[in-house]
Amino acid sequence: EEKMEYHDALRDHTRDKFRALINSLKGIMNGADPESKEVMDRLTFAISMENGFFWDDSYASDALDDMARSDIFKSVVAKLQGLVACHPDEVEPKSKEARRRLTFFVNSLFMDMPNAPSIHDMFSWNVLTPYYKETVTLNKAELETRNDALGVSTMLYLQTLFKADWANFLERQGIDEDKVWSKKCATETRQWASIRGQTLNRTVTGMMYFEKALRLLANLERLDDDTTNDLMGEKFGYVVACQVYGQMKKDQDSKADDIDDLMHRFPHMRVAYIDNVRNQRSGQMAFYSCLVKSNGNGKIQELYRVRLPGNPILGEGKPENQNHAMIFTRGEFVQTIDMNQEGYFEEALKMRNALQEFAKRDGPMPTTILGLREHIFTGSVSSLANYMAMQETSFVTLGQRVLTKPLCIRLHYGHPDVFDKLFFITRGGISKSSKGINLSEDIFAGYNNAIRGGQVAFKEYLQVGKGRDVGMSQIYQFEAKLSQGAGEQSLSRDVYRLCHRLDFSRLLSYYFGGIGHYFSNVLTVFTVYVVVYLMAILALYDIEKIGDRLITPMGTIQMLLGGLGLLQTIPLFSTLGVERGWWESLKELIQVFATGGPLHFMFHIQTKANYMTQTILVGGAKYRPTGRGFVTQHTPMDEQYRFFASSHLYLGVEMGAGLVIMGVYSTAKQYFGRTWSLWLASLSFLASPFWFNPLTFDWNMVTSDYVKYITWMRATSGGAARSWSIWWNEENSFYSKMPFASKIWFIIKSVLYLTIAEGIARSDLLRADTTLSQPKVGITFVVVSIVILFALWWLLGKVEHTMPYPVRRTIGILIAIGLMVSITTAFIEDSNFIRLGLAAYYGIGAVCQLGLLFGMKFVKNLYFVHDLVCGHIIFIPLFILAILQVPHHIQTWLLYHNALSSDVVVSNILRYARKSQESGGTSAPNEDLVEQISELRKVVQKQEQMIENLGSGNVKSISRLKQNPSTDAIASLIGAPSSERLDIRPSVGGYAQPTRPGMGRVLSASTLDVWGEMALGDAATTSQGGYQTAHTMSASNMTGGGDFSFTQPDVMPPR
Repeated sequence: EEKMEYHDALRDHTRDKFRALINSLKGIMNGADPESKEVMDRLTFAISMENGFFWDDSYASDALDDMARSDIFKSVVAKLQGLVACHPDEVEPKSKEARRRLTFFVNSLFMDMPNAPSIHDMFSWNVLTPYYKETVTLNKAELETRNDALGVSTMLYLQTLFKADWANFLERQGIDEDKVWSKKCATETRQWASIRGQTLNRTVTGMMYFEKALRLLANLERLDDDTTNDLMGEKFGYVVACQVYGQMKKDQDSKADDIDDLMHRFPHMRVAYIDNVRNQRSGQMAFYSCLVKSNGNGKIQELYRVRLPGNPILGEGKPENQNHAMIFTRGEFVQTIDMNQEGYFEEALKMRNALQEFAKRDGPMPTTILGLREHIFTGSVSSLANYMAMQETSFVTLGQRVLTKPLCIRLHYGHPDVFDKLFFITRGGISKSSKGINLSEDIFAGYNNAIRGGQVAFKEYLQVGKGRDVGMSQIYQFEAKLSQGAGEQSLSRDVYRLCHRLDFSRLLSYYFGGIGHYFSNVLTVFTVYVVVYLMAILALYDIEKIGDRLITPMGTIQMLLGGLGLLQTIPLFSTLGVERGWWESLKELIQVFATGGPLHFMFHIQTKANYMTQTILVGGAKYRPTGRGFVTQHTPMDEQYRFFASSHLYLGVEMGAGLVIMGVYSTAKQYFGRTWSLWLASLSFLASPFWFNPLTFDWNMVTSDYVKYITWMRATSGGAARSWSIWWNEENSFYSKMPFASKIWFIIKSVLYLTIAEGIARSDLLRADTTLSQPKVGITFVVVSIVILFALWWLLGKVEHTMPYPVRRTIGILIAIGLMVSITTAFIEDSNFIRLGLAAYYGIGAVCQLGLLFGMKFVKNLYFVHDLVCGHIIFIPLFILAILQVPHHIQTWLLYHNALSSDVVVSNILRYARKSQESGGTSAPNEDLVEQISELRKVVQKQEQMIENLGSGNVKSISRLKQNPSTDAIASLIGAPSSERLDIRPSVGGYAQPTRPGMGRVLSASTLDVWGEMALGDAATTSQGGYQTAHTMSASNMTGGGDFSFTQPDVMPPR
């Protein structure tokens, strides 16, 4: 019988290509390496099998026919073709965040990392997140509410800031913008917005990547689904300590429903909370620690209820929240994660490697805390947030690296450290919770660990995302909380015990790496204060000489020494250079200096010094919630004054006045050389709150702020936010609690004021001889008039509540005019009054300081006048700069090409984007909108022209200095032609996309759907950064391990 032979050109061509590919792979491998040799043997086995694809013609043809009919194979081939045949620019991720994550992940694989054990042999761990009442999932009302006068909603802000991700989201859902709140898509829309804010949803979603990563690794180890599911519960668990979850359920709070939704989405998530039940007979409250989970059928199931001896909340709340939930963690280790953090899938793959650090023994003591690197994901929200991100980089990356090795004194500074649970639950827990003294609860776990013989490791091959404060007031409260916490630490027995047990080298390292930093800030500000007054007194009393020899100023040397402060930026420059490139690092530092970064950091030196001093002298440290929302609006002047007057503005005005007095009376030279640094400090205290406040130099904003400020000063009721009187009482209440030993410092300050007053009164400044020229108006009459008018003003304040408003207002205006005329007349008729008035101001200041210390109520009226003076010292320059208009453009221009433009420009431009959305459905164009957009475009063109005039080239060259989502969003909104309607849905990533067959799908990370559903397991979960799988799955089907399936060959070659 004649044998039939089939000729298949496609088959033969395919086999030749595969054979060449395998031979190429064998050629690039190192035969001396045992692992490479094993792979080469398997490849040789694959191409030499007689009944395999390369030699059996019938089998090869049938296999190709089957593959041609398989949709899965077509999808894989399309993805492979996209990976190997496309231009690198087409397949490289367009998202800056995706590139950052991939770069870090690849670089971390070359770091010193322990080998990973099998899933069966790896350590088990639990993640613990404390939660109080923060946002869980943003709802429609929160997203759509326009939270400022300009009408910017959070949703519109996010759409503009993450424009490419929003376009991808709409494409994945297959909907238009007008349908995002439909019943079908509302949940996904809330999820999309929530994972881009500092919400519990973002944290839980990120932490549950640990489970998905373990499932992937288990599949790679060829474990079946049942074994994988059993291992998930054994090796990993997530407990969210929702302290008031039970009360939320009773109050029918929507946040409780959002937490329930998270439990349904993630079956391995548990919620621990404190419940209280009143005993019907005794009437006493019984407290319980409870643990609940989803039962897989849409219901919440209680697992445990442990009775407590009493109310566990004795201190600030967060430490007790963590400690009561510890009993529900089943792993060998506990990782503490704050609720404004996030996890990444690719980093979760390395967690079992990181846990092996506890098995290592680098020194005589066991490793009990493992510190991990943090990435600040809020750095692009504002320039202030960028400063905070760089500050965290400086401390978390550089500082903790050095504190670990070689100083061996790194402690626990907060999340996301991993604890040896057995070590800590037998030694007092991971947090101490005494009210006040344990304000910074995290650091006491580090103290406890060091005293009891634990060792801390810090590894940088695994990172966790972290959100930071993004507004001036939020950062201020955050720094105040840390400073007060450091003050309380310095008074604690833990620090006392630690310092008595450390060797001298580690003791110094601890001091400068911990509370010593805050003491240094106190000493810095104290030195500046003393130098200002010392130089002023020397000039006032004409003692700027020793005998007949004048003091030689060293202003030039002072300027050189000040320049040496720039050397402190070298470590940060080096770190950024290694991570981002040297040119990018240099541009980053230049941008920080150009946008006022030094003013910001000097401003917060005083923040730390003020609250550190206040805590040590008076006490009263308290937890300050900083808020984790978006900052998109201008902060009014009255609110700024309330926040910063006592800590910064008073000191800035006082230092400025002292430097002016010194300049007037000084006979020495080199005034600028001696005082430039002092003027810079004074300027930073006065100007920083307003420079970093959007629209500060806009005329309309300045006039509106002035009206609000005067209204606030005059009001007498309504709380501190509405009345200066109530604010003053609250702000100065701590003086009454101050011990006499602490009051001595303020008594010395009063003596200093009296010394200045005496020097001014005795000087010859504006001294006039009234005997030579008779004044037209008697000075005695003028002085008596001023006294009478002040008495009438005081009397009016006592009886104004009984008088009609018109009468009260008219009398007040007449008294104010009379005072102004009388004081001006006194100054004109006798210039001695100017000198004596200035001396009296300092003398009254000394009296007020003493009256404040000893509870004299009359000083309140004098402080009212002082606050009016300080407020107008600030407002007069603001009015002048607003009239000039140029500073407004300069501020906008300087901040336009960095992240603060999301504050400055979003508040203006999103208003027009919103109006464009609202008018988009009308048949006729909105003429007002077109006119407003035209005016806005003119403003932007003016700014561009100013940039060119200043010699900075065109706008495009400057925009390349630093690109970020904020500026890209704004540029696209501005750059649209005038005939087009503003639309916040741009092309993906802002790039022109080449059209290719079969590549229409868009993802935020790349132009190609390279991985699709293969990499991320749970299809019901939307991940950070815009990743999301294409289909949905019910909660009841999420418990299975079928997220990853791999087909294995029936026969494997021998090893």
